[in-house]
Amino acid sequence: MEATIRKALADPLFRRIGAIADRRGVQAYAIGGYVRDTFLLRPCTDIDIVVVGGGTGGGIAVAEELGREVRSRVNVFRNFGTAMLRVGEWEVEFVGARRESYRADSRKPIVEDGTMEDDQRRRDFTINAMAFGLNGDNFGELVDPFGGMEDMEAQLIRTPLDPDTTFSDDPLRMVRAIRFATQLDFRIEPETFAAIRRNRERIGIISRERIATEVEKIMRSPRPSKGWRLFDESDLLELIFPQLARLKGVETVRGRGHKDNFLHTLKVLNNIVPRTNHLWLRWAALLHDIGKPRTKAWDDRAGWTFHGHEVVGSKMIPAIFREQKLPMDERMKYVQKLVFLHLRPIILSEDEVTDSAVRRLLFEAGDDIDELMTLCEADITSGNDAKVRRYLANFALVRRKLKEIEEKDHIRNFQPPITGEIIMETYGLPPCRAVGVIKEGIKNAILDGEIPNEYEAAYALMERLAAAEGLAPCRRDEQ
Repeated sequence: MEATIRKALADPLFRRIGAIADRRGVQAYAIGGYVRDTFLLRPCTDIDIVVVGGGTGGGIAVAEELGREVRSRVNVFRNFGTAMLRVGEWEVEFVGARRESYRADSRKPIVEDGTMEDDQRRRDFTINAMAFGLNGDNFGELVDPFGGMEDMEAQLIRTPLDPDTTFSDDPLRMVRAIRFATQLDFRIEPETFAAIRRNRERIGIISRERIATEVEKIMRSPRPSKGWRLFDESDLLELIFPQLARLKGVETVRGRGHKDNFLHTLKVLNNIVPRTNHLWLRWAALLHDIGKPRTKAWDDRAGWTFHGHEVVGSKMIPAIFREQKLPMDERMKYVQKLVFLHLRPIILSEDEVTDSAVRRLLFEAGDDIDELMTLCEADITSGNDAKVRRYLANFALVRRKLKEIEEKDHIRNFQPPITGEIIMETYGLPPCRAVGVIKEGIKNAILDGEIPNEYEAAYALMERLAAAEGLAPCRRDEQ
């Protein structure tokens, strides 16, 4: 352990902070995530420093002196008693030791000066309450009053104090417990987890933006499905993401049930994670079947059906992104597009793979075709190995066909060589129905392989389609 701590504090920055604290007659400690990640061997360049003595502004004073020494600008947030600066690769945040108390209707604490133990007591989890001494007389000493080291060795998430108090005071900590358990692949200590269930309704006082920050970290983790399973088991899921909660459960009619679409979704998410770090492709996996509860129906011959769930699901995406405080830009449109198209390659793989169908898929998916195929392959969650092998073989055939058609016809993101402007200029038309009919006819003829994706062939077809509409080209003096 001593060698690990020496390595963690080898940068002269830590001695410099300790020397400033000694001169000012205060104590300084590195605390929280940097200490935790030191023992977990995880990279971390964010350092939290707590300063004991000098009041709630003691941390600011040490930060300002450090800033003068290293010639770095210090950002001071006096309302919060914190200061931040960058030193080389490090981002260092200072705060004075404090104790906190809360009102029942707010997560904003009443802050007072405190001791080091007061400050550690207010931390969310034992693994985040450990500290390294930085002063000359205690440099490198581990301060761990709540057994954080033992909990790390046991891979346990536990609160330093009574978990009901911890979660009632700041309900975001319930989501953070699930986030840390997911990121680190730890267990949540049973009484701590039971307290999450008991206090789940308190999550209503937390802003969606703060929850979204934690959820993003879950979605970027090595196994995000664990986080969603814990949300479900803690009964938080229906409060923070009701659309996902509605995927749960199996309904049976005449002895025939459908699969649990929530568990299926988590399997798809598990399948896609090893194949991509793309955050929004992972979101597409999580939401690909989100329209199923609204489209579920029983058919006496076919059994359970979810006809059109991809269309309904894609229409739900903007409202979900808005509610979850996710970006309402091209990233949302990307997820919406993949949800809408996610059945197309599956249907294609089950039928004869025609050039026409492949061209249309390429046209609609554009540059996202490879990621769409990755999503569809992850969507194979059958327990029947032979069925899985058959689907994967069919998808491999679809991928080969996509490559062949793309190389031959250059359909991805293509624009028909005859534009609406050319049609209007040729026939002296304003924007109107006939222009749309001609454009659509040319596009479909190219996608169906009736004509090549070339100007001359498209122009000749335009002339035939225009004649069928009763149009004649303008004379030069009419243009």
